[in-house]
Amino acid sequence: MTPQKTLALIVYAPALVGTDDRTLKVIQGMEKALPGLRLEYRLSKSGRPVALPQRDAWLAENTAAGGFPLVCNGDTSYPVTVNGGERAGLFSPAGQALLEVHAELPLDGHVLASAAAVLEEVAEGARALWGRATPYDAAVDIAHQTAPTREGPPSPRRGLPALKVFKHIRSPEIPYYLGWLNYWSAAAAQVIGFPDPARDADLLSRARRTATGGWVVQLTEAPLDLDDPAHLDALKRAYERFPEIGGRAAP
Repeated sequence: MTPQKTLALIVYAPALVGTDDRTLKVIQGMEKALPGLRLEYRLSKSGRPVALPQRDAWLAENTAAGGFPLVCNGDTSYPVTVNGGERAGLFSPAGQALLEVHAELPLDGHVLASAAAVLEEVAEGARALWGRATPYDAAVDIAHQTAPTREGPPSPRRGLPALKVFKHIRSPEIPYYLGWLNYWSAAAAQVIGFPDPARDADLLSRARRTATGGWVVQLTEAPLDLDDPAHLDALKRAYERFPEIGGRAAP
């Protein structure tokens, strides 16, 4: 059997505070963007789906310490999950704590048709600064760009540029890295200089503006596959175009 491919989504937003309704907006946004999706289960300690008949109230009670617990669709053969946690200021740009939302979805035709909308709904619901959705295999390669690694010096794969660790990036609006689908808030787009009509015609042909003035920018037509030389070249060109990403631009 061919292993099921996964779309890994992550967005970074200002930290949750008080009775913050963004948790529910993220989950409702995913359901809105992906027809038929219902995120009405939690996982038991043993990993078994448990129904949440009063999901919204359960979320309100369990959203604490800067994050929210994992909820899912309850289908172990077609798992869709989402959860959020706090990224402490000690490990974040400018010492600012952030909300880090993670979602995983099977990368099939159904999800592919709605992937940009899912990213947009999650990001806008969280009031994210930036985010991305990338096939898991490519995301692993991209993660190796962050330097230093646990083993020592930077060790990017495939000739990709080395990126600074998150806490060394000067502003939380600056994306740490690129992905297949990229969400840039209005603030993030401004700081990286997007769009420039003269230089970004190709990216703009696969971009959509969001209701809050942000952007969802698709790097390649098909899901990013770094074994494809054209996809790898597109990723490298995007890093060259946006030197602020990953903290590589001179201060």
